[in-house]
Amino acid sequence: MVEIIVPIIIGIVIGLAIGYVIAKILEKKKATKILRNTKKDATSLIRAAQIEADAIKKDKILQAKEKFIELKSEHEKVIIARDKKIAEAEKRTRDKESQVSQELDKGKKLNNELTSKVNDYTKKVDYLERKTEEVDKLHRKQIENLEVISGLSAEDAKKELVESLKDEAKSDAMVHIQDTIEEAKLTAQQEARKVILNTIQRVGVEQTVENCVSVFNIESDDVKGRIIGREGRNIRALEAATGVEIIVDDTPEAIILSCFDPVRREIARLSLHKLVTDGRIHPARIEEIVKKTENQLQQEIIEVGKRTVIDLGIHGLHPELIKTIGRMKYRSSYGQNLLQHSREVANLCGLMAAELGLNAKLAKRAGLLHDIGKVPESESELPHALLGMQWAEKYNENPEICNAIGAHHDEIEMKTLIAPIVQVCDAISGARPGARRQVLDSYIQRLKDLEDIAFGFNGVQKAYAIQAGRELRVIVESEKVNDAKAAELSFTISQKIQNDMTYPGQVRVTVIRETRAVNIAK
Repeated sequence: MVEIIVPIIIGIVIGLAIGYVIAKILEKKKATKILRNTKKDATSLIRAAQIEADAIKKDKILQAKEKFIELKSEHEKVIIARDKKIAEAEKRTRDKESQVSQELDKGKKLNNELTSKVNDYTKKVDYLERKTEEVDKLHRKQIENLEVISGLSAEDAKKELVESLKDEAKSDAMVHIQDTIEEAKLTAQQEARKVILNTIQRVGVEQTVENCVSVFNIESDDVKGRIIGREGRNIRALEAATGVEIIVDDTPEAIILSCFDPVRREIARLSLHKLVTDGRIHPARIEEIVKKTENQLQQEIIEVGKRTVIDLGIHGLHPELIKTIGRMKYRSSYGQNLLQHSREVANLCGLMAAELGLNAKLAKRAGLLHDIGKVPESESELPHALLGMQWAEKYNENPEICNAIGAHHDEIEMKTLIAPIVQVCDAISGARPGARRQVLDSYIQRLKDLEDIAFGFNGVQKAYAIQAGRELRVIVESEKVNDAKAAELSFTISQKIQNDMTYPGQVRVTVIRETRAVNIAK
């Protein structure tokens, strides 16, 4: 068995060795073939690279030659331009030299001419001096001859001439003064109007008209009997508790409440509303409701005051002043609601002070408080401006604010810049058309006073106050008043109105002079 296996193994080993040798031989042949092919490819690549390198070399040489030619042409252009500039500079230099030489020649000529003219001028001056002396001598002789002829000396003649021209000079001076004043007013008013218009156009507050009468509406006329009560006891109790006169007439579904105090009138209106809504109307209930309404209205007044100062951005007011501001809601002045008026004045003051570069918060505070003296809890004989100033001092307000409150109607002297601002803003708010109702008698009296002032001057024939007292037309006699005197009269009347009267806005004075020539054909 072993003898059989051994020869087989040996045969396998020999076969493997022979296969290995054959594989090596074949591999060597294959490698030789691949080496030959690789050498061929390398040779071809080297040849192609040499051909490409030669081509690139030729291209680069051509590009270098082209670049050289281009740089050479640019260099030649630069040289040509530089030569051209040098030639132009040389030409300008030659032209300047020629101009300078010409100017020198002209200067020499002018010098000679000036020398000759100076000599001529000197001669003329000497001649004029001699002639002036001769004229002065002749003038003195003429004056002496005139003095002999007229019998007056030169000084006396001057005095007579001055006297004769004095009236004419006075009229001319008055016209000049009037023109100067009008020009100054125009210049000053332009800036003032600008500030006022800038202030007014930024404020718009609706005004409410308050009356002394309130109307209480009811659902049916049956309620009137319940309000009156048996033998009128309910209405008497209501009038006694509120201090308001209650008028029950034939007006359908309405009861009229009459009282000068708007706070009491409002208490009566609210009390009536509660009583009618509740349905229980008798004297005890009336007194209870009126007391509750008074307390409620006092709280509402305080809330109104607080909202007002918060809306205006004012802080640190004393509670009593806040309460006083709330009471303004139920007070009117010439038909203008006092709280709305004070709010408007406060806004105007703040804006105007800001336009003028002053303390806007202080001015707004003074504008709000300027009319607090109009809502006293008890009667006082002091003017409302002084009373308001005393209250402001009592509650430790700024001295500037106290002075502005007291001086806004000229009761005291203005000591701060805020005082005239408050006065002006108060006039703007109160004097604008529609803000207040004027009393007819005072309006007619103001028109009559305007006309009387005009009649107080000589030569005035007629006088008419027109346009609600904002213009005065004066008709003069042409024989007594000439044109110059008419201008002087207009100025004098306007000054007298300004000094003697109190009026809102401005008053224009127009003097009319006419000459009539009348003839009759027969």
